[in-house]
Amino acid sequence: MSVQPIPPPIEHLGQRPFSFYPPILNTEHNEWIFRRETWSEILVCNTKTNNEVWIPRRFLGEISRIEEPVMILGLLKELEYKSGQVWPSERRVIEIPRAVNEGFRSLAQDVSPSPAPVVGIRLESGTELRIGKLIGVVLVVGILGCFLLVSFFRSARDGSRITYTPVVQTSLGLSGTDDYFAVVRKMGSPASDHWKSETGEMQYRILVYPEQGVSVILMGPERSKALYVGALDRNWHPVDSVALPGGRSTASMLKSIERF
Repeated sequence: MSVQPIPPPIEHLGQRPFSFYPPILNTEHNEWIFRRETWSEILVCNTKTNNEVWIPRRFLGEISRIEEPVMILGLLKELEYKSGQVWPSERRVIEIPRAVNEGFRSLAQDVSPSPAPVVGIRLESGTELRIGKLIGVVLVVGILGCFLLVSFFRSARDGSRITYTPVVQTSLGLSGTDDYFAVVRKMGSPASDHWKSETGEMQYRILVYPEQGVSVILMGPERSKALYVGALDRNWHPVDSVALPGGRSTASMLKSIERF
């Protein structure tokens, strides 16, 4: 039985130009050169515009084994370039406008030329009608008042009027030595994963877990050295932090992190 050859690694690209398939949207020229890589991304440069873009590895497919006329690096999802980064492309469905006279035509077709059915009407005296309405209103108000009164005393007795605000009551089981892989091993894969800031002294990564209602924050001088510093809730308030020397913690640092 024949065995399929293993696709060449990213380093196989070297300095040879290649193209993405499908092409990245919002880019004028689909020819790139490999610059460098990390454990989660690769950096490529456009040969025409000299724009450098980080491509997450989770979007990368196989490299073509045929280099003529140009080497192809497959993408698992269609990406688009905006704000200096690449994002998964979202196709929006545009509704076709209706004709100007279409609504009038359908309305005219729905009108039936047949005469309206005759309904028998029984006339009542004005006094009997007013008395009947008054009795109905009194009955409705009485029933509603009894229901509200019973509900009020019942809620006061069993404490059902107490409101609760969900907060994280237990530790997430994470420490300041946990990196991305340790967080995924303990909490599972995040629903979304974002890096904030490509330059500067510190970079931080936000891993969103909507079921737990928290966003886990990793921070470090380099992306490969980012470690756990705490977690924020849905209202972007710190719910877990890491103790620092001197009795301090990372809570104040978490409050300064911008929300996406």
